[in-house]
Amino acid sequence: MAITLPLGSPDSAGSPGSRPDLGIRSVFLAGPFIQLLDPGTGEMPADARAPFDVLIKHFEAQGLAVHNAHRREAWGAELMRPEQCTKLDQDEIRKADVFVALPGHPASPGTHIEIGWASAFDKPIVLLLERDREYTFLVQGLHTVAAVEYVVHTDIATCLPAVDRAVDLAVLRQREGNGGR
Repeated sequence: MAITLPLGSPDSAGSPGSRPDLGIRSVFLAGPFIQLLDPGTGEMPADARAPFDVLIKHFEAQGLAVHNAHRREAWGAELMRPEQCTKLDQDEIRKADVFVALPGHPASPGTHIEIGWASAFDKPIVLLLERDREYTFLVQGLHTVAAVEYVVHTDIATCLPAVDRAVDLAVLRQREGNGGR
């Protein structure tokens, strides 16, 4: 069963227009990692890496600092030990102004833990969901307890204006205390 989520029509490109300065300086970008590594090379193949590359470049072009384990760990070539990456990811999520994630399909257990941390830290959250995929009930309902916006997409590169709108809306919801609580 495919889901319908609250953000209207996020695949539409729309006009970027001028965005308000909401004081956003950093983003933590999360998504599947270990499950995407090529068993032969130990690294993420180009197609798995592409959505992260697009988002990192997009956010950095806006002057944002992007915290991302995939890039930090050289796309799999320089994996950190669990004791290192767990604490570092949690610290970077705590410090980030916004949390953006691709939950993964099938679900990425690590990404879901990071989504939980972001929610517990009361971070504005944007979840990028692939159209016509099923997601866990807790992902679907997270907006009822946290400042979450969903972007349902078929291609990350074509939904960047919707991502920007979702980031702004999540930040505004969090600041207004409308995180679903």
